[in-house]
Amino acid sequence: MTSSSVGPDYEVPVAKNVDYYSPLPDVASGTFFKEKEADKPPKIFSPLKIRGLTLPNRIGVSPMCQYSADEKFQATPFHLIHYGSILLRGPAITIIEASAVSPEGPLSPHDLGIFNDAQAEKLKPIVDFAHAYKKLIAIQLAHGGRKASGQPLFSHLEQVSDASVGGFPDKTVAPSAIPFRPYGNLPTPNEITKEDIKRVIREFGEAAKRSIEISGFDAIDIHAAHGYLIHEFYSAFSNKRTDEYGGSFENRIRFLLEVIDSVRSNIPESVPVFLRISASDNVDDPDAWTIEDSIKLAKIVADKGIDLIDVSSGGNIYKQQSRSKLQTADKPIHEPFARAIKEAVGDKLLVSCVANLERDPKQTAELIEEGSFDLALMGKGFMKNPGLVWHFADVLGVKTHQIQQYNWVFNPKREGIAELIARTEKLSAQESAQ
Repeated sequence: MTSSSVGPDYEVPVAKNVDYYSPLPDVASGTFFKEKEADKPPKIFSPLKIRGLTLPNRIGVSPMCQYSADEKFQATPFHLIHYGSILLRGPAITIIEASAVSPEGPLSPHDLGIFNDAQAEKLKPIVDFAHAYKKLIAIQLAHGGRKASGQPLFSHLEQVSDASVGGFPDKTVAPSAIPFRPYGNLPTPNEITKEDIKRVIREFGEAAKRSIEISGFDAIDIHAAHGYLIHEFYSAFSNKRTDEYGGSFENRIRFLLEVIDSVRSNIPESVPVFLRISASDNVDDPDAWTIEDSIKLAKIVADKGIDLIDVSSGGNIYKQQSRSKLQTADKPIHEPFARAIKEAVGDKLLVSCVANLERDPKQTAELIEEGSFDLALMGKGFMKNPGLVWHFADVLGVKTHQIQQYNWVFNPKREGIAELIARTEKLSAQESAQ
């Protein structure tokens, strides 16, 4: 079924990729609504081209762990409803939460996985729902490294999940056998062997292939931040190896570069690949990763097939500075990092920024206008307000398209009203004359 008749000479196109009635929007929600030909949107509501995709605006959904997968690390109806409520209302692209590429990689026993086909198939209804409304959706591929097998964060901030509740603490791996926090509640990881390094690299590529071919995602986001496995490799604080994967800067980033190659070689050329990094370890330590390291890395990955760097920070060193201490007077905490990277890479690479950008829509719009970053990603903001893009539009005095079910309320069609009134008056006159 491609259309549904709802009245004389009027048909509504419907989505083809779902087995239920779903009226197809004219354009994706969140697209600038041009009332007059001369109307021009602010940059934050202008399209953004990323390889084979065109985003309708520059406000996206940052990955947010929900700790709600079943015992097989599969998505449930909760995920469809959670992401669906956000997808409908206008984000340029929605990146679903960290999904483990390896059996030992989930952050908790209730994290999503994409290390087998069944897990990918469970994610497909979410993607189909997004596409039914012309929305773009990506998946974040991850491996928790020494932070894997923890408890869901709504249960405990930093506590191991043992085998009795589906955990796997004896299987966690890291570049070196160093626990995240000395005398802490997470296990000491196993030092990953070169054989398993190659396996995990291969599994990143296989997960990317499943994500595109089975689930149908539009883009891939590689999680290389927040103290998870890839970050553990590139930060000298957690990587004390003496082989080709440790020591020098070039050796420590080798694992990441091989992961990028594996992902890129398993998906079509048209599919964008994002990379989330911790731009700094946020601690004064000679082995800490710095913004200077990130700038150097950004220039390298731009030539490896990465289309966008998603700038965050911290997560790998237990004694890092708190975010409140990192906060400058009047800018989002990661804006200085994002700006520094953007100035270094220019047009070779798109840059996104994350953390509290929802607090001041006007400031976020100004930062995009100035070129600090290209895409604003928000997580907590969308959890609190699924209509966050709508809120940005209202604050900025912008009108946006919405799905058909909402559009008639906020952007009603006026065509035909004059004809309807004229026909009503004509029939009334005829009736009076009888």
